[in-house]
Amino acid sequence: MPISLKMPALSPTMEEGTLAKWLVKEGDEVSSGDLLAEIETDKATMEFEAVDEGTIAKILVAEGTDNVKVGEVIAVLAEEGESAEDAASAADSGGGDAAPALAPAEEPAAPAAAPEPTPAPAPAQPAAAAPSSGDRIKASPLARRIAGQNGVDLSAITGTGPGGRIIKADVEGKSASAPAPSAAADTPAPAEASTFETTIPHEAEKLSNMRKTIARRLTEAKQTIPHIYLTVDIQLDALLKLRSELNAALAPREIKLSVNDMLIKALAMALVQTPKCNVSFAGDQLVNYQRADISVAVSIPNGLITPIIEGADRKSLSAIAVEMKELAGRAKEGKLQPHEYQGGTASISNMGMFGIKQFDAVINPPQGMILAVGAGEKRPHVIDDSLQIATIMSATGSFDHRAIDGADGAQLMKTLKELVENPLGLVA
Repeated sequence: MPISLKMPALSPTMEEGTLAKWLVKEGDEVSSGDLLAEIETDKATMEFEAVDEGTIAKILVAEGTDNVKVGEVIAVLAEEGESAEDAASAADSGGGDAAPALAPAEEPAAPAAAPEPTPAPAPAQPAAAAPSSGDRIKASPLARRIAGQNGVDLSAITGTGPGGRIIKADVEGKSASAPAPSAAADTPAPAEASTFETTIPHEAEKLSNMRKTIARRLTEAKQTIPHIYLTVDIQLDALLKLRSELNAALAPREIKLSVNDMLIKALAMALVQTPKCNVSFAGDQLVNYQRADISVAVSIPNGLITPIIEGADRKSLSAIAVEMKELAGRAKEGKLQPHEYQGGTASISNMGMFGIKQFDAVINPPQGMILAVGAGEKRPHVIDDSLQIATIMSATGSFDHRAIDGADGAQLMKTLKELVENPLGLVA
């Protein structure tokens, strides 16, 4: 019995993804654990491995295909002892079982299969399911998908497959001349492509799933969240001195603290000390968090991702440094698992390394605040009633004003400033 390889759900909210690359071809024999494909989600490109053994009989979705629905059959695997040709024929005629045969390479098989029955993708499946013998129109899942994409009326086609079933070749022969309105009631209308015209020499680049998601979430955040911005100037000299001393002590362990590692700890401690800011607005509820999980903005080739340091208020600086280095490395390789970047109670975005003095960051919903960190620079500064030169950093907190009052946000920024300017509290 051929096995249907389905587009897996990589997170509870994933409804579709891009089949970025096939790592196998038709006719290849695979064993459990072999890598089969790379799937691009809105946050990362992840490798998937086979759960079953067999031969790749037919690939139904070409690499590079966007908007592949979760649960859609993307390939067919012939089991041991089964002819690949028979399995491929069964695929064209709608055969094959419904068992998923893909699992994330970085996760155990059980968690990978768990998101499959989530309610979100379920509505997309009836059109792709193999019809029973009692259905009026017999068509393979691939034929139905092509018909939906091209507006082909299946009732007007005579199938040439087994038992008169409509197969891919039948639909492709009709696609060019078939009227589009016939399938409009059964298939969702595609999103209209924006028309952009210019006489300036240019190249148009297709948006990645990640960039589309960033655009959507930032638009939603700015449209639905009333932001309030609070900025403080923080003297960094004491923190820089302590960092130098700690790095000297940690050198034998090959651990190097960054200023950002220390700011992650400071923000986490400030949130715990100012619990009214460690919250999320949830309609008619206010969620009060009992620990500080800090999402850290990391720039990667396709956009931005925010790996999370869980319980940063309770971790040592060295532990934060080690964890952050490992998470950032895997983020840039697209290897993070969903639980490593989904969640968090607040975020931090540091653009100091680019020389940016001060900026306002957009809140990452459903979190209640984000800290924007600018560059530390030598500035004239009043110390003990005298004008001196000090290393000053501007930090701006963006707060969700639905959940956090201005006075509470101000208290958080005051606490953060005190922790950074008196950094021994970070190692106490």
